[in-house]
Amino acid sequence: MEFHIENLLLILESVLLVFTIILLLYSIREGRHRDALIAEVGRATRILTRQEYFMNLTDAMLGAKEEVIGAITGRTPQKEDVKKIHSIVAHIEKLVEKGVHVAYLIPKFPDRLYVGSHYTRAGADVRYSSCLMVQDLRYTLIDHHQILLGVPEGTGNQEATKKGYNIPSEGLAAMLEENFYNCWEQSPTYEEYVREVLQETGADPKLLAREFQIDEKEIERISRAGS
Repeated sequence: MEFHIENLLLILESVLLVFTIILLLYSIREGRHRDALIAEVGRATRILTRQEYFMNLTDAMLGAKEEVIGAITGRTPQKEDVKKIHSIVAHIEKLVEKGVHVAYLIPKFPDRLYVGSHYTRAGADVRYSSCLMVQDLRYTLIDHHQILLGVPEGTGNQEATKKGYNIPSEGLAAMLEENFYNCWEQSPTYEEYVREVLQETGADPKLLAREFQIDEKEIERISRAGS
């Protein structure tokens, strides 16, 4: 009799164990689907906030009366961001035509020459900086009081900007402006940095132009000017 009861208990424990494993597997499966759904929603949210960021940026730029300065990542845009860069270039051209001073600091990396080239041709003053705040922060300062602060998706200067905040603050603007021009004084211009890269790498101007998607004639002109 005891042997019979022990067998029943063993069978019952086995059934419960199998049932528990099935529930666990089901839970894991559901969890994966839930995580995938959350990830999809998150990606959609990032696209929306990035769009809002660039809309805020362009709207703020168009309202400038005196000056637009900023520290930006300057990384070569991916396919989905090329139109945004062209839009900002068009805005820079309009601002410069109105007499607004436009200037940008970009981290001092050769792969940032693409944006520097486009912004320079649009009429902006561009310099390449090794300052820590230029590496870590991304912001645009409009007329000494309005700040558009960009927030990246993660740490690192390669990370895309996720969203932005409009901050009307003359005090914070004054601090950022002071830091901007302190870095500005010790940073090479776009053309100076192109010559620096050519000298340090020993690269042919044509090769550099192809590598960083810059107009070949522009690089050759800059190279000859430094000879």
